[in-house]
This record gives sequence, structure tokens and C-alpha cells, in this order.
Amino acid sequence: MALDHTEKDFASDNLIPTYVVDSFTDKPFKGNPAGVCILKDRNLSAEEMLLIAQELGHSETAFIRLSDFDEDKLCSFPIRYFSPKMEIPLCGHATLAAAKVIFEYYCNKNKTELCFCNIQQLELIARKEDDDTVSMIFPAYTTIEATVTSETLVALGIDRVLEARYNEETKILLLEITHTKKLAQLAPDYTSLVKSIDTVNGILVTAASADQEYDFHSRYFWPWSGTNEDPVTGGTHTFLTPYWSAKLGKKKMKSFQSSVRSGWMHVELLDDEQVRIKSQAKIILSGILEL
Repeated sequence: MALDHTEKDFASDNLIPTYVVDSFTDKPFKGNPAGVCILKDRNLSAEEMLLIAQELGHSETAFIRLSDFDEDKLCSFPIRYFSPKMEIPLCGHATLAAAKVIFEYYCNKNKTELCFCNIQQLELIARKEDDDTVSMIFPAYTTIEATVTSETLVALGIDRVLEARYNEETKILLLEITHTKKLAQLAPDYTSLVKSIDTVNGILVTAASADQEYDFHSRYFWPWSGTNEDPVTGGTHTFLTPYWSAKLGKKKMKSFQSSVRSGWMHVELLDDEQVRIKSQAKIILSGILEL
């Protein structure tokens, strides 16, 4: 049964319950903050959702339709994601944030599984685990060999790469470098970076971990379609997981994103088509958005 406050929240179509959730962390003000807007019967236009995402100002805001919610079955809730610049087809941290909110406030405490359906008609399964984590089943994507210009490397502050690859589904360029220390120190020139390449949604830089706590580190820069840097990015692990699984010979790994806020997740390559991403999230703000 949903909490009592949700009936009041839905008393008017102009009132939208809205949350801010820090994903991929067990600490507030770490990880990646996402906005979560719970819709019932109101249909927001893409323009309205983009304006709300711009108002909230986080790297992504998720919009979830709960009008067909049924406690007794695995519902497929429509979910859409917007950065302050554009609609994003798939977002890991906003999916984790949405699942955390629904599990916490909108369903029976015994319910442990949800299903979201994104604009690409991908079904995204989220499960509440016993250790206060949420696990999500995402597609597994491959990468192809790519080239990177010297202008792009200079803008990133990278002198050389071990490998350059490209994921077609997300339009993200993957660059592997040698050291996690170098990765953490990167301070890109974003103006030069955008001028150096205009065929990608973002650039993911990664390195094998030098310690036993994590298997690999990464950072994600996406001034073309979102903010300059995404603090922690679940969506990139749709191709990072298969990439590092092949390199390290492991199915289960732990990833660290070495942004200023930082965050972590457990990943597992289930098969050629699916990956599991598991982490925690903290709800730090709840309120009503009035249109």
C-alpha cells in the first residue's frame, strides 16, 4: 500500500511529487544526484519535461508514470530521462533513483521487483536486495574499434591511450589509459573538447584499478548532451562491463567513478545481452512541484 501522502500529492494534476536522490553511493551528497518526478494521469510534453529538468539542474531527471500501478504484478512503468539539454534514452543513476523512491514511498514493503520501460522500449528490471542495495538489469552493449584525434586528446589532457573504442547505441567514445591516478587528475578544456569532435554524445575515460577494492575506474565527460562531467554513470556500464570482463577475465566486478563526488557500483556480465548493476541510493529531498 502506498503511503497516505501520495493521495494528497495527486489531488491536483498540477501537483507533481518530486524527489532528489543521490545514486551510486551510501552517503548523502556523494554519488550522482537525480531528480525524480512521479506522474499519475497527467501527460507532460517533452518540452515541459525538459523545462523541469533545466529547473532542477541535475545531470538527469526521471519522469515515471504510475497510473497503472498494481501491487500484485510486475508492472512496466513508462520512464523518460532528460538532461538540462535534451532527452536521454537510457540513464542508470536516474533509474536507480526512481526505483529507490518507488520502493520507499509508493509500494508495499514486501514488494521487491519493479519494471520500467524506456523510450526505446527496453524493459529495465530493478530489484530491492536485502543489503539495502538495488540491482538493475540493463542491456549489454559491445564496442567497436575507433580512432581519436590529437586535438581531442589534448583537450582531455591525455598524452596517449591504450585503446579507443566506440559504442553505437549510446554514441559514446571509450578511451582506456594507463593509470587511475592520471584519470583522477584529468581537467579537460571543455570548450576545446567540444570543438575537437561533434559526432559523440560523450567520452568515457577508464583505467584498470591499481588496488584490490575495485577492478576499474572511469570518468565520463559529456558537454555535448548534458553537463560537463557526469559524477557517476550507470549507462556507460552497459558497455564498460563487457569491455572489462573480456580484459580481466571476470564476470563480477566493482567499479569506481573518480569524479569529485565519486561513487561505486557492483557490475556483473550475465550473458551476451544483459548486465547487472547494483548499488545504493540516498533520498535527500522530497517535495511537490506545482505547475
